[in-house]
Amino acid sequence: MPIAENFPEGLKPIGKISLEGTTYFHWVWGPGKTKNTDGSQAEVFADADVVAAYTARGEKQVPLGVSGTMVAVDWDSCVADGACIEACPVQVFQWYRTDKDIPNTEALNATFKGTGSSVKEERKDLTDKADPIREHDCIWCMACVSVCPPQAIKVDQSNLEAHEKAAGTFVKIEAGTPNP
Repeated sequence: MPIAENFPEGLKPIGKISLEGTTYFHWVWGPGKTKNTDGSQAEVFADADVVAAYTARGEKQVPLGVSGTMVAVDWDSCVADGACIEACPVQVFQWYRTDKDIPNTEALNATFKGTGSSVKEERKDLTDKADPIREHDCIWCMACVSVCPPQAIKVDQSNLEAHEKAAGTFVKIEAGTPNP
C-alpha cells in the first residue's frame, strides 16, 4: 500500500534517528500501523518471510511508523527488498542493522555512524529496514520511489516544513522580510 499522499499529516514524531558526528537527524513518525487504510494487513505483518524472520530473531513484531520526513520510508510497509538502496545514486539509505544490530523499536531513538551497508544484498535479514540516514543528501531524483515494490517511500521536499516545525526550528519568512 502506498505511503499516504498527505504524509505526515495526522502523525507525530515518536522517535529521532541521528547521524553520529553531525547535526543531521530525521524523525520517526507514528503511530505505526498493523492495517492499511483499505483494511488489509500492513505488508510486514502479511509477508510470511518477514514474520518468520522476526520469529527467528525472537523479536516481537510491532508497528514502527515512518522513518524520515523529506525521504520517508514506511517501516510497516518496508519488506526489506532493498530496491531503494540499489537505486539511490547518492546513498541516502543504509540497512540500519548493518550499522547497529538492534531491534527496530530501539532504532527509533538511536544514533548511527552512517557506516551501514548500502548494498541491496547485504541486509542482515528481513527484519532489517532501509533507513534514510542521509536524507539531507537526497537529490530528489525519485529513483527509490519508482522501484519500491510496496510503495513504502515518499520523497517530498515540501515536508521540510513539517520536519522543522517538529524540531522547533521553523521560521516563516514573509515577503519583504530579511532572512534570519
